Amino acid sequence: MFNFIVRSSFTIFAAENPTTMRFFITLSYNGTNYVGWQIQPNGLTVQEVLQNALSKILRTDIKIIGAGRTDTGVHARKMVAHFDWHGAPFSEKRLTKNLNSLLPKDIAVQQIREVQPDAHARFSATSRTYKYYITTEKDPFAHPFKLRLYHALDVDAMNALCPILKEYEDFTSFSKLHSAAVTNICRIKEAYWEKIGNDYVFTITADRFLRNMVRAIVGTLIEAGRGQLDEQGFRDVIEGRNRHLAGNSVVGYGLFLEDVEYLESIWV
Repeated sequence: MFNFIVRSSFTIFAAENPTTMRFFITLSYNGTNYVGWQIQPNGLTVQEVLQNALSKILRTDIKIIGAGRTDTGVHARKMVAHFDWHGAPFSEKRLTKNLNSLLPKDIAVQQIREVQPDAHARFSATSRTYKYYITTEKDPFAHPFKLRLYHALDVDAMNALCPILKEYEDFTSFSKLHSAAVTNICRIKEAYWEKIGNDYVFTITADRFLRNMVRAIVGTLIEAGRGQLDEQGFRDVIEGRNRHLAGNSVVGYGLFLEDVEYLESIWV
């Protein structure tokens, strides 16, 4: 048993010799009030809020690195970030509880867990899954979590094009213009649409995603759902490697980062 030492108003530290450890934070957030995950000068971000709260509790400047970046208004059911700790061991459960008490209501931490020193929230991830939500029903409780359309979509037509995504690796046509990405190569493992009542849900899993990629793919597939895009046209969009060939990007608030997966071997 550790003897806990009180530091400020939070009791999390154990009386042990300092070591260097890396931890993964698993969290979820409602992105409505944020300009995205990654710290930037033009508004409040999830990373900034989480980093400030963690630094306050641990009473030192903590830098966190996320599994990826989500854009303005985009939500996450599961985001993962890591930070390094060079002090005495602490209670992971107690830190989780104290962090949740300090964070605003739209950010929640589910777990803090030690990982191998070389594990990386971004580069160690084996896959990421996003879902995009659309509804044709006027529902005051759906906004801002679903895009509302005023017409039905042909799910079969959209699903007929989804397997084509797995045939390609260069998704320049769905990348944000003037992106700083080193490569536009992604490997899509799964993509499909479901119709649930008045809603349409798009699920896509890949090893990595480009900025704006999912929203651009959804906007393009909606054209197929409206009868305006066929298989050859979809292939022409991808093979053209030109963002102007693809459809408009849908709004961010219908998009959720649903999952980030890692090999079991990263955990301590």
